[in-house]
Amino acid sequence: MWVEYKKTANLLTAEMWKNLLEGEGLPAKILPEGDILDWGERVPFRVFVPLNREHVADEIMRKL
Repeated sequence: MWVEYKKTANLLTAEMWKNLLEGEGLPAKILPEGDILDWGERVPFRVFVPLNREHVADEIMRKL
């Protein structure tokens, strides 16, 4: 099960956060807000992390 962790303004930013989290060993996925058919570079995206692992994402963010 996945939970929303962060909202981003576009695909590039979402991929940046996803790569950062995965680089630290935390699985992540991204989905566009709204319909999956809206996938595009300028669509707002959401970054998801596994349920009950939000604290790990918080620790990764604190290290920045």
